[in-house]
Amino acid sequence: MARLPGTDGDGEIADRIRARRGGALRPLDRMLLHSPELADGWNSLLGAVRQRISLPGGIRELVVLRVAVLNRAEYEWQAHEKPAREAGLGDAQLAALRDEDAASHPDLDGRQRRVIAYADAITREIQVPAEVFDAVRAEFGTAELVELTATIAAYNMVSRFLVALDV
Repeated sequence: MARLPGTDGDGEIADRIRARRGGALRPLDRMLLHSPELADGWNSLLGAVRQRISLPGGIRELVVLRVAVLNRAEYEWQAHEKPAREAGLGDAQLAALRDEDAASHPDLDGRQRRVIAYADAITREIQVPAEVFDAVRAEFGTAELVELTATIAAYNMVSRFLVALDV
């Protein structure tokens, strides 16, 4: 049970969130709407990460789920397992993401393993070793690398918010 009660919110900000979500608020939204201006900015940022960048959906969901595992954010995993499957990740890859050493798991391809190593470094250590960065840099153009980094950072923010408030 969440540490704070949720709220339905009202007005334009809650309506914008509902519109992005297909009409319904999620528990995360109900928590954020205690601070409508924060909820509005959050909605804009995560809307861009989810819907308006060029990073492939399979890579996006791969790192979202990995961050959920590392930060013990079960709600985040549950919210993103279906989109991950829709983006092409299968049972073996999803199981690999839960492995402590996912960055070398044989059920992930080389690109996925390099992306996981990058997500692990950002999430666990914050500073990324040069060899990890260089390996990912070879896989992505500049815009995609910025988007990948921002996606990992954004979902660290999401998961830490969710875990702190028991959402």
